Parts: sequence; C-alpha cells; structure tokens
Amino acid sequence: MSVCQIAPENEVTLKNLLTAYKSELNAHTMHTAYAEKADSDGLHGAASLLRATARSEQIQASNHARLIRQLGGELEAQIQPVEVKTTLENLTEALVKGVYEIDSMYPRFLAENMSTDNSAAQTLTWALEAERTNARLISEEIGEMGAVGADSLASTPVDFFVRPVCGYVSKTPEPERCWSCNRLCSTFETIR
Repeated sequence: MSVCQIAPENEVTLKNLLTAYKSELNAHTMHTAYAEKADSDGLHGAASLLRATARSEQIQASNHARLIRQLGGELEAQIQPVEVKTTLENLTEALVKGVYEIDSMYPRFLAENMSTDNSAAQTLTWALEAERTNARLISEEIGEMGAVGADSLASTPVDFFVRPVCGYVSKTPEPERCWSCNRLCSTFETIR
C-alpha cells in the first residue's frame, strides 16, 4: 500500500474534513434508525423527514469523502451505536447534534480553511447550509408534535426534496436553481 503525500497547507483542512465525514456518516446512521422508529410508531411524516435528513447527511459525507481523497487522505470512520428512544426524543437528539455542527463545528472548520487555497470551503459551506435547513425542519416537526401530539401531520407521509449535489432539503420543489449550490433544481430526489 502506498502512502499518499499530503501537502502541509492541507493538513488542518484534511483533519477537519475527516472529522466532518465521521460526523455525517454517524448522523446518517442515526437519522436512518430514527426514521425506522418513527415509522413503527405510525409517525410517517416524521419518518419521511428523518429519511430526507439522513439522505442529506449521506450526501454531505460523500462530498467530504471526495475531497479527502483529492487531498491525499484516506477515509476512516467508526460508526457509533445508535440509542433509539421515542420519536420526539430522537428528533430532539438529532436537533442537538445538528445545532452543534451549525454553531461550532462547521464555522470553526470554515475559519481554519480560510488560510488555505483549496476547494474545501465549498463542501463545508454546503454542509453548513444543509445542516441549517435540516435543523429548521426538525425544529418545526418537534413543535408540531409537541403542539398537536401524535395525531398531527407527523402521522401522514410527506414528500421532501433533497438536492443530491449539496444535501439541501426542502418541503417543496425549489425554483429554477438551488440557493445553496446554485445548480439546477430539476435533479432533486423525492424522499417519502
């Protein structure tokens, strides 16, 4: 096995991308498990949302992986066991982890990346924007479940639209271009 040479100016960016990659892979696993629980509880709308955010997390991990390989890094991640609780508790846990990425992880990674000249800023920015949207949608779902209970719209399957380039999630098909990655939006994946 040959060892890839990593340019010194990319070492911090690569370390941050590996951390983000691990975080997004674990979030994908967590959201997938939470979606299964929501479905088993009859909360199909919440399950639809969690499947959409799981897909978003998977896209973010793939974007990070691509760049890690381009910078000469090797992919490594340990998937943590997921503790599945009630759907409301699971949504809350997903929100807490997403807020950490929004408030701390991605802003720090972007700030540290500013001193280098590589394309990491794009994938990190897309991930930050996708996380913001995911957190908003999860927060809205928590509010609906808390206000109305299990008989809310959470029990009805819902279509969500996920942009396969950047991981942006929407409740409706977006206008001509994705506001996050500026690509044509005709390629949104429909997740139910």
